[in-house]
Amino acid sequence: MARVLITTDYLTPDDDVDRLLRRHGHQTVHLPYAGPRPAQEQVKLLQDVDAAILASEPVTSEMLERADRLKVLARSGVGYDAIDVSAATARSVQVCNAPGTNHHSVAELALGLMLACARQIPQVSAAVDQGGWPREAGQELRGKRLGVVGYGPSGRAVTQLGAALGMQVQVTTSHPDPAAASAAFVGLEENLQTADVLTLHTRAHDDAGPLLNAERLALMRPEAMLINTARGSLVDEAALAQALRTGTLGSAGLDVLEAEPLPQESPLRSLDNVIITSHLAGQTAEARRRAGLSAAQTVLDVLDGRQPDHPVS
Repeated sequence: MARVLITTDYLTPDDDVDRLLRRHGHQTVHLPYAGPRPAQEQVKLLQDVDAAILASEPVTSEMLERADRLKVLARSGVGYDAIDVSAATARSVQVCNAPGTNHHSVAELALGLMLACARQIPQVSAAVDQGGWPREAGQELRGKRLGVVGYGPSGRAVTQLGAALGMQVQVTTSHPDPAAASAAFVGLEENLQTADVLTLHTRAHDDAGPLLNAERLALMRPEAMLINTARGSLVDEAALAQALRTGTLGSAGLDVLEAEPLPQESPLRSLDNVIITSHLAGQTAEARRRAGLSAAQTVLDVLDGRQPDHPVS
């Protein structure tokens, strides 16, 4: 019998994931992650467990040094930036993720943020709650140029949604698909300069700094909209706030941020042309179930000596 730690906050005792693991004879330990843990608790988190299912829980080399039994870290999601993959690999701990489980959810929230920005839905709703009745003109998405950066599962899904709305879709990727009829493939600079709506669906490259720094944000059209449901580190938030404040960029919809929750002192809080959600893109009931079961199956595969489907190390 193996001990499986589960810190993903939406996975609970006696749910599908818990029952699957226990049905295979394993013991589950639920310690939901709801924000930074005390340092002493964090460093001991992986002691005496054989596997862990994690959402955004950070895993450091110091934690791994104490994890003598650990065989696998399974992300109940796609990104694994918070895990020290090199340290895990050095200790023969497999790191796996769950791609293909939440891309439709991510794409739908990206579309929702586009619509919310284009029609100022949160601002209008708040004004009505306060007794107003604003009649500001919004914008249609149909006919607009949708720039997609990244062409993995969520990038492909949002491309299809944009095309279905009648948007002209152009994609920046290192892996273009010549057979894709719904999109043109362009370089990043052209995408920045010509897109009416730019949506990010690419991995973070922290060693190279933000993908969208002040210089690249300045290339965008003054009325353009930026949507980020990928990684907070992709965007220089200080430069973004300045662009939104000065009108060099029209609006932004952000589901991911450099620091989460958003700090009280963030310059983004004082702006009325930015909509911020709380890292919800992959958080639908359907995506959560798929991601949790995918992570559980990864744990079972590794513990039983099989090759997991989605190793990242």
